[in-house]
Amino acid sequence: MGFANVQSVRVPLEQGRGAAAWPAIRDALDCLRTAITMYDAEGRLIYANQHFDYLFRSLPGRSSLIGLGYDEIVRLEIEGGEIAAHALAVGGDAFVAQRAAQLSSGDFRPMDVPLADGRIVEIKARRTRDGGAIAMWSDVTQARNTLHRLEDAIALSADAFAFFDRTDRLVVCNQDFAALYGRPIERMRGMTFPEMIADAVRRGRVRIEGDKQAWINRRLDLHNAPAGAMTLEMSDGRAYLVRDRRTRDGRVTVLTDITDERRVEAALVEQGQALARTRAELAQSQSDAREQATYLADLARRLDAASASADSTKKTLLRTMSHELRTPLNSIIGFSELLSQMAGQFDTGQVQEYASLIHSGGQNLLRLINQILDLTRIAGGRYELRRERLDVGGALWAARDSYGDRAAAKNIAIEIDAGPFSLAVEADETVFGQMIAQLMNNAVTFTPAGGTIRLSVCGRDGHVHLCVADNGPGVAPEDLARILEPFEQGGRSASDHTDGAGLGLTLTKAFAELHGGSLKIESEPGKGFAATITLPAA
Repeated sequence: MGFANVQSVRVPLEQGRGAAAWPAIRDALDCLRTAITMYDAEGRLIYANQHFDYLFRSLPGRSSLIGLGYDEIVRLEIEGGEIAAHALAVGGDAFVAQRAAQLSSGDFRPMDVPLADGRIVEIKARRTRDGGAIAMWSDVTQARNTLHRLEDAIALSADAFAFFDRTDRLVVCNQDFAALYGRPIERMRGMTFPEMIADAVRRGRVRIEGDKQAWINRRLDLHNAPAGAMTLEMSDGRAYLVRDRRTRDGRVTVLTDITDERRVEAALVEQGQALARTRAELAQSQSDAREQATYLADLARRLDAASASADSTKKTLLRTMSHELRTPLNSIIGFSELLSQMAGQFDTGQVQEYASLIHSGGQNLLRLINQILDLTRIAGGRYELRRERLDVGGALWAARDSYGDRAAAKNIAIEIDAGPFSLAVEADETVFGQMIAQLMNNAVTFTPAGGTIRLSVCGRDGHVHLCVADNGPGVAPEDLARILEPFEQGGRSASDHTDGAGLGLTLTKAFAELHGGSLKIESEPGKGFAATITLPAA
């Protein structure tokens, strides 16, 4: 192409309606550290900014490239030794065709071009209104190398691993993750998490009992939470523990294969259920004979006990309420008076410390008042439950995470035996969380340093049994009934006050019975303490 033809190609840029603004636009484009090239409707180069000269060092200057077709420029790259050998394994003509197709076919997905010197150039192209095209050339070597190192690292992981960006699109995953969903990694990359889950459910990759859309909604809620865990069963029978975590710029999902553990647990539970049914049948035949004989005696004993304890209950209430209300109030009033009268004499650290103590006292008061109000509403039949289906296994993992720091501070190990996965209850989510939190708080508080807390759950006879057990000092058998009463605490007299007013177990028992379940506690001095919540299965 002669010089006159080259000049005619440049006319749309330099002599159009925006000719007056073109010098300023050209100077701005030359300041970019990204190469910009423009092509006419026939694919001939009509403009390249200054950075293009630095991108391919063997090519002649950009001014001498004006008027060349895009395929001619690609061939100059090959002839100059710019392209990495492995990229040309398909053959020079095929490589040129692949590159040219990005401009001519309308498939404008970004294309990575590996160079012989180790750099990687990403090319993004878009068509213009007049039939031409604009291409942006960016050096993405560092970003791609970082991604490749991450891919190599997660490929060595024993778990299925995936990372999603801020828009919840899959950025990188290992082969184990792709195999679970039955798609090649290249096809999954760029899919959103909701699209991926819906696709897996539609193709029957996941075993779901009940409404599929409800399950999808629960899975999305877990994924969108800051942190969560649940059990997942695939259609081939494998079971996985799924953990989602929010990161600074996206989300991470990790799936751990727990198939063998679940199968052993299921077999043990099944054997335990069969043994329990046999024992229950034998015990029933014996208890029927004793039940009528003991009913009247038991009724008379309870009436006597209720009458005898009425006065003691009133005294305990007054004594406990006096201490539990006055202690945080004294703290709040005392430190607030110090701040109001001597604020100018305290540094920032002291002010923050006193404010923290005031806040802690207020929280203790609020917790006590809420517990009393909850007990009052339950006793009056005015507590309304908002029942929904809840995953018990996921709740145990969440409780372990919530109390992990406190337990670690005392070197306490928290072990989980979640039993068969997919166990669920129909319960009020807030109340269910309060019951588990109360049992976890008791266990962490009374378990000595270096001890162990064990969380377990099993299904039996249409009910779900959730147990929190520790190897702490335990409670004497004669105190087990007493500590379920309001304002009583295990292993202590009514005059020995500790953190809390002794309402936690009372409220937990009331909440369990409100759901149609129960609370059972077992303990012996020196042999730990176990509390079991029993609720109807969903």
